[in-house]
Amino acid sequence: MFDTKELRENIERILKTDYGKTLAKAQTHEKYNALSKAIMGTIVDNWDETEKAYSTGKAAYYLSAEFLMGRALGNNLLNLGIYEEIKELLKKMDININDLEEIEEDAGLGNGGLGRLAACFMESCGTLNLPVRGYGIRYSHGLFKQSFKDGFQREEGDNWLKYGDPWSIRKEDEAVIVEFADEKVRAIPYDTPIIGYATRNINTLRLWKAESFKDFDFNLFNDQKYNEAVEDKNKAEDISRVLYPNDSTEEGKILRLKQQYFFVSASLKDIIRQYKKNHGIDFNKFPEFHAIQLNDTHPVVAIPELMRLLVDEENITWEIAWDITVKTFSYTNHTILAEALEQWWNGLYKKVLPRVYEIIEDIDRRFIMELLQKGYDSEKINSMAIIYKDMIRMAFLAIHGTHTTNGVAQLHTDILKFQELRDWYDIYPNRFQNKTNGITPRRWLALCNKELSQMITALLGTDKWINELTLLKELEKYLEDEQVLNKILEVKSEKKHQLAEYIKIHEGVEINPNSLFDIQIKRLHEYKRQLLNAFGILDLYFRLKENPEMDIVPRTFIFGAKAAPGYIRAKGIIKFINEIGTLIGNDPQVKDKIKVVFVQNYRVSYGERLFPAADISEQISTAGKEASGTGNMKFMLNGTPTLGTFDGANVEIVQEAGEENNFIFGARVEEIEEIKESYNPKEYYESNPRLKKVVDTLIDGTLSDGGTGMFEELYNSLLEGASWHKPDNYFIFRDFMDYVKTQEKVDRDYRDRIAWAKKCLMNIANAGKFSSDRTIQEYAREIWNIEPKKI
Repeated sequence: MFDTKELRENIERILKTDYGKTLAKAQTHEKYNALSKAIMGTIVDNWDETEKAYSTGKAAYYLSAEFLMGRALGNNLLNLGIYEEIKELLKKMDININDLEEIEEDAGLGNGGLGRLAACFMESCGTLNLPVRGYGIRYSHGLFKQSFKDGFQREEGDNWLKYGDPWSIRKEDEAVIVEFADEKVRAIPYDTPIIGYATRNINTLRLWKAESFKDFDFNLFNDQKYNEAVEDKNKAEDISRVLYPNDSTEEGKILRLKQQYFFVSASLKDIIRQYKKNHGIDFNKFPEFHAIQLNDTHPVVAIPELMRLLVDEENITWEIAWDITVKTFSYTNHTILAEALEQWWNGLYKKVLPRVYEIIEDIDRRFIMELLQKGYDSEKINSMAIIYKDMIRMAFLAIHGTHTTNGVAQLHTDILKFQELRDWYDIYPNRFQNKTNGITPRRWLALCNKELSQMITALLGTDKWINELTLLKELEKYLEDEQVLNKILEVKSEKKHQLAEYIKIHEGVEINPNSLFDIQIKRLHEYKRQLLNAFGILDLYFRLKENPEMDIVPRTFIFGAKAAPGYIRAKGIIKFINEIGTLIGNDPQVKDKIKVVFVQNYRVSYGERLFPAADISEQISTAGKEASGTGNMKFMLNGTPTLGTFDGANVEIVQEAGEENNFIFGARVEEIEEIKESYNPKEYYESNPRLKKVVDTLIDGTLSDGGTGMFEELYNSLLEGASWHKPDNYFIFRDFMDYVKTQEKVDRDYRDRIAWAKKCLMNIANAGKFSSDRTIQEYAREIWNIEPKKI
């Protein structure tokens, strides 16, 4: 039994020692910190015991530039099994737990699916008692905070640490030194507990902060050269200051390269230090105790860095070091987009990491010799070389320098094997695997949708589904039970009302909770086709104007997305959608039938409200472009049918829940492969008046881009192309009519409420496959070769 009396005493003590305040005078963020620190005090012994248990056998290490953790308090209380107890304790202290949850800043140390996947994986590893440690960067500022001004995206610093971080511990005595050609910095580890569900095990996420060896130069300061006095300090701290700093200049690129090397080098030195402590200096056994997963290409510099550490610092021969390296590392590929397969100009490596570059050159030279021995011609060798035309191809280095490369959905993996990376698959067929992504059901159902969770537990007679998600399959027996189906609709309505109230408070916009909530929330990128959604809305608007009596279900279109600060076209799409929202909102003839809301600063905690409230999930990327998606899984788990293309994990969602319970449209991968060379979007544009009318709003004055030229550039990219891609590169025109007709089917089907509830129930009941617990068990068994260690 949890000692609430002792916890209350600790909360009040922390308020006095940290803030010099009583409970009555403490501010909300101070109460939040005090509660969080008090909870930390209760788990430290288990955390220490877990670390000792994991140190004896094989462990895995997950290297990722992003960990989009979101808020910690609610999730940690849920996983500890004390959420309701703490809620009641706080109530007695005249504190509303929701106020404390709301005051917590999202740990926004990620950009999207890549970082959120890493967070779900960490939580599943803890829940499954698997010896896995995460490694990344403790950015002092996250990606950025987004707001809109006149419909344009505005960015400001995301100071998530402004109230401190009670959920991490600085480990000064475990700092390491990271060296670049022009500077040397200290890497300070901050450890965050990863609390598994219904277990005593506490795993660790270790994030590195870059610091200078001295705070400031006293002599320079004394000479009144104040800026120069802190120059080294600022330069060092810049490395861990911001996630994905703008790299449009060489200085920006150097900073990004330093970030990648910084956390990779620090992590490897940390792992080697622990290995020596526990197992001595015989590195032949290193892969028997360590499996290191490279989450995308950002940490791939770990391959030559481990070689450097083994060869230069541990005096191991090249051949043995390479064998150790390949046996230790595995690589997750997250994209098939050519522009996203990371490459580095070798001049930067020579400038910043000269010895690492020498090692990459040696790896490349040996690989080319291997290809020559296999009889490959020069053209094929050039297409596969790790260094070609002064560019280092990080994905190729990753495949060559690891024992396993995995895709993140079956379709994605097949495209890698048989199209994009076919030459590599031919050489290393046994290295390629699929690991379909998953999401943690704790945060994405048990925490964010308590109403649906309670209903599921009541229907199944157990809450074991929370960590055995396949048990949801038993819900199918209620498919003809109208009482259950009506209850599903009631829960959805309640979540929609909650979201409407939240949007009213945070966006200043009133939406109709009885309308159909059509939601597209994800990173803003052209291939995700928010623009197709926008064109569909405009088409509906124009049809309503032509026929005001047209019978439609009132619909609220909700967007959430951030565009990278340097991604001008993505920013143009945001402005376009906001202009559509203004046009519709100012038109009394249609404003009660359709509404468009673009929520600001979309993040994990906003997602926790949006996913449960959605009636339809927009997953409309060009087929073959989305590696997997995980937002699609979060919607599915919360009982939302997918409106989407046959892309990424949508394919598997439909396989599990049935195409009749979702809405699939658009060209499939095979068709796009057939038409991509001959595709002429002008034919669609000129032959379809509805399409032409919505596309022309980019240039005919219907909507204003404030004189920036953004809309005209968008228009030209669709019809004329751009320097780096063909016209309508993502086949929006090809899929437009299919999309709007499928939206009409959504409208028709939604009217039959019981039939719609069956679709919702079938999605919930068949979401079991998409638990990150399943994904992680596959990693542990088939890639890492590690076993659970329950304390």
